[in-house]
Amino acid sequence: MLGRIGTSELLIILGIALIIFGPKQLPKLGKTFGSTIKSFKDGVDGDGSTAEEES
Repeated sequence: MLGRIGTSELLIILGIALIIFGPKQLPKLGKTFGSTIKSFKDGVDGDGSTAEEES
């Protein structure tokens, strides 16, 4: 229940972000957020594979 975000919650978050950052900064913010998440996932996946190789 806690991990699921519905459409209405996502629209509210997007609306608040649009008000705070403005329409010109939003694409740059999304790109930065996406690359950060990708780097985090790559790091997590990399740690799991090295621990399995060492065992």
